[in-house]
Parts: sequence; C-alpha cells; structure tokens
Amino acid sequence: MGLSRRDIPNLITAGRILLVPPVVLLVAERHFSAALGLFVVAGVSDGLDGFLAKRYGWTSRIGGLLDPLADKFLLMSCFVTLGVIGLIPVWLVAAVVTRDLVILGGAFCYQFCIEPLRAAPTVVSKLNTLCQLSLVAALLLDRGLAPLPPAWIHGLGYVVLATTLISGVEYVWIWGWRAWNHRRGSGRFP
Repeated sequence: MGLSRRDIPNLITAGRILLVPPVVLLVAERHFSAALGLFVVAGVSDGLDGFLAKRYGWTSRIGGLLDPLADKFLLMSCFVTLGVIGLIPVWLVAAVVTRDLVILGGAFCYQFCIEPLRAAPTVVSKLNTLCQLSLVAALLLDRGLAPLPPAWIHGLGYVVLATTLISGVEYVWIWGWRAWNHRRGSGRFP
C-alpha cells in the first residue's frame, strides 16, 4: 500500500503531532523563543493541511478525526505545561482540560452508543480554539521575545475562560439534544 498525494494532509497532521513533545519540553525548560518557533510551525502546518484537504479534495475520515485531535493534543499539552510552570492559572487549565475531556468523552459515547459521529466545530468552538492558540502564543512571545502588557494577557485569559465555558455548554446541549432525538425517534428511551 503506497502513499499518494491524498495522504499529504494526514502526513502533515502526523508531523504536527510529533511536534508536541519538543514544544512541551522546550516550554518546561523555559526555552520560550524556541517553543514559540515550533508552536508557529505547528500552527502553519494546521492551516496548510486544511488548505490542501479542502482545495484538492484530499479529505478522509481519518484526517477528519486526526486533525482536531492533533490540535487538542498540542493545546492541552501546552496549557498543562504552562500551568505547571505557573504561567497559566490552575483554574483556567482545569476549565480548558475539563471541556476537552467532556467533548472527547461525549464524542466517544455518541460514536459507539448512538450512531456514527459527523461532527463539525461550531463558530464559538473555532473562536475558542483561536483564543487558546493566541494565549499560548502571547505567553511564549511575552516570555521569549518581547514583553507584552500584562493586561492583554490577563484579558485574553478571561476571554479563553468565557469561550471555553460557552462552547463546552454549547457542545453538551447540541449533542445531548441530538442523542435525545435519535433515541426518541428510534423508540428507545434511556
């Protein structure tokens, strides 16, 4: 079984996953400039694989699952590491990780208990991801290359908290409603 051009987005996604351990190690060792460089490479790779998949129709079921998992793996790892070294408050790390675990657990349950999952990120979820990426990048930039006003970082932290909570509730509502309607329509009730 050989590789084809259709596999390029998935290979880029796999490369992004492989960047997570070095980014985390660099953050943990407080090499913020180098961590920022790899974080930017990971972000560019995310845009590139998405562009290629959409532009050329090189989409696949596995790519549709791996891409958001790669993003979550990178963000959750960075959030936890930045929390451990004291740059992100524990309450914000807990909110981000809890939301993602609830979404992953819900997706797993929906996939295996209800029907195949055909999920697409909501607008609020995309905004939340952008805010999370921005906060990590801002912290790495602040500590590595150029100090930023503390009010910007604190404000961005609160925006991350708000979008995390809103998107988490939104996902639970949407997928809970779909599961309820699916079971009600099939005659099965919990």
